[in-house]
Amino acid sequence: MTSSLPETHTALVQSIYARPLELKSLSTPQPIPGSAIIRMLYAPVVSYSKDVFNGTRAYPYPTPLVPGPSGIGRIAALGPDATSLQVGQLVYVDSVIRSRDDPTDVFLLGLTQGGTQGSAKLMKEVWRNGTYAEYVAIPLENVAVMNEEKVLGKLGYKESELAALSRYAVPYGGLRDIGLEVGETVVVTPATGAFGGAAVAVALAMGADVVATGRNEEKLKGLVKRFGEERVKTVRITENVEDDTEALMKAAGGPVDAVFEISPPMAAKSTHIKSAILALRHGGRVSLMGGILDDYAVPLRTIMRKNIALRGKWMCQRADVKSLVRMVEAGILKVGERGGVKTVGEYGFKDWEEAFEVASKEAGWDAAVVLRAEE
Repeated sequence: MTSSLPETHTALVQSIYARPLELKSLSTPQPIPGSAIIRMLYAPVVSYSKDVFNGTRAYPYPTPLVPGPSGIGRIAALGPDATSLQVGQLVYVDSVIRSRDDPTDVFLLGLTQGGTQGSAKLMKEVWRNGTYAEYVAIPLENVAVMNEEKVLGKLGYKESELAALSRYAVPYGGLRDIGLEVGETVVVTPATGAFGGAAVAVALAMGADVVATGRNEEKLKGLVKRFGEERVKTVRITENVEDDTEALMKAAGGPVDAVFEISPPMAAKSTHIKSAILALRHGGRVSLMGGILDDYAVPLRTIMRKNIALRGKWMCQRADVKSLVRMVEAGILKVGERGGVKTVGEYGFKDWEEAFEVASKEAGWDAAVVLRAEE
């Protein structure tokens, strides 16, 4: 089950950890049982790519490495055990790769080897290379087929707009994990970054109302302008716990049902998570998905007395990805420009440095940067 694969292909490679990437010619991966070879079209550039690959964030991963966490492409070849996938299909590449015999061993394709010996082994020995390449080998279960007639035809999306579905898949995983329901109100904190803004869009598509928080008032106004003041209220973070808690409850018209947290590492000293927890109703739920590395003080007595549930969540499940794709196909979840996210940069592999730089500066919810596979 294969199309004609070239002997070699072009890819971005980091040969030595924290050193600059290089454009190289590599042997094209070949299909084995349990795998698909994807001809990449577009792959997203996350805002912190520069800090990951210059060593600032110290993510663990083996080298040499082809970076690239996810993306959109077409099936070029399939392993002999594939039964429903077809060569030529438009697909989303899910970057969350799990061990088949122990799903707790999980890593992110082309980004980090995860936190277990098993996940490190899986990345180093089997699925090392990511999507910043003309061709990538991935597990069959990480291929999410997209209905091309719907997404490219009826809905009129560009392939480049579909590349950044991962920014929606992450918060969808967290919101599903805490059982967000139609008619509930969720605090998204903060809501002005790429994942936070996507969380607003996803929560609305799931039928919930949103209280969006952040420090950038212009970005908050942009969320209201895009999604409407009927279902999106905003609260500017002031770092005064009492005032922020009161503001959240006022915006929601009372205690909130749920909190979705997606803070960056530099927010470790902020009080916004505590304020959001204090604004919860009895039996409220919290999804913790942010990147804070330090310990964080939470109001334990309130959590105990209100029966509040705190749930950590790293990325998303395979079922989440397939459900998200169906939401996009149905037009329930709008992505790309119709969802308020403009592609501010589209670059070939050779211009990766500029792409990383632009992505670091355009880290808001309403901007995306993509790398285009070389022709």
